Amino acid sequence: MATIAFLGTGLLGAAFAEAAARRGDRVTVWNRSADKARALEGLGVTVAESPAAAVRGAGRVHLVLKDDAVVDAVTAAARTGLAAGAVICDHSTTLPALTTERAERCAREGINYLHCPVFMTPLAARAGSGSMLVSGPRKVFDTVAAELAAMTGRLEYQGERADLAAAKKLFGNALILSLSATLADMLTLAQASDVAAQAVIDVAALFDLNALVATRGGNMVKGNFAPSFELAMARKDFSLMLATAGERPLAVLPGVAARMDQLIAAGHGADDVSIWAQHALTR
Repeated sequence: MATIAFLGTGLLGAAFAEAAARRGDRVTVWNRSADKARALEGLGVTVAESPAAAVRGAGRVHLVLKDDAVVDAVTAAARTGLAAGAVICDHSTTLPALTTERAERCAREGINYLHCPVFMTPLAARAGSGSMLVSGPRKVFDTVAAELAAMTGRLEYQGERADLAAAKKLFGNALILSLSATLADMLTLAQASDVAAQAVIDVAALFDLNALVATRGGNMVKGNFAPSFELAMARKDFSLMLATAGERPLAVLPGVAARMDQLIAAGHGADDVSIWAQHALTR
């Protein structure tokens, strides 16, 4: 039975703590809003009155917090209770540059710190599914790898570069959130066309998104902009989409159209639509 702490019991943090308690771990939690933490007491979880009290005696401390400022404040508040050799596993989505600074600061202070962002819903956290990325010292990771693996369906160690998991977390969220916004725009087009909303899902199901990422995304990475779908023709299609939507609110399509206009004005109308990645390839 492991003794662990969770600082932050929002939707995801509470789900992690619940899963750990059900696995038989001795779990203490802290949350700024104590009522959210107390909802876990029925599972045998102990609720602490402060971060320092929560981490006292814990071999692993899991942070599931809002942003960099909160991570830094809560970590500082927990510092006096942190046991020697304890490992902080920070699951918060944070800015890569500040994640590097945090990792360096922890190293100077002798604190074992891993950044462990996840791609999972609260339901997945309870089931131990989804994905977890981990950046930080290999020797620290090795001490907790088995325990972290129990929390997720897929554990991906990213190496010792402190900010790499943070950067990849932003990549993934960009995909998830922009795809959700695009689906919302598709639903708007369906509404404007007097077509059933389910038709959007049916059309989306026609596409192999993994293959699309591998082929068109692969060409972007290689800087191969030989046309298979010319930008100017794609912009025409966007004009049709915008005209169909009319005055209805759209999340993604107008911004993409505006970027297309910039690239066409720069002389890229005959290039493939993937030309919008050209500036991203400069290092």
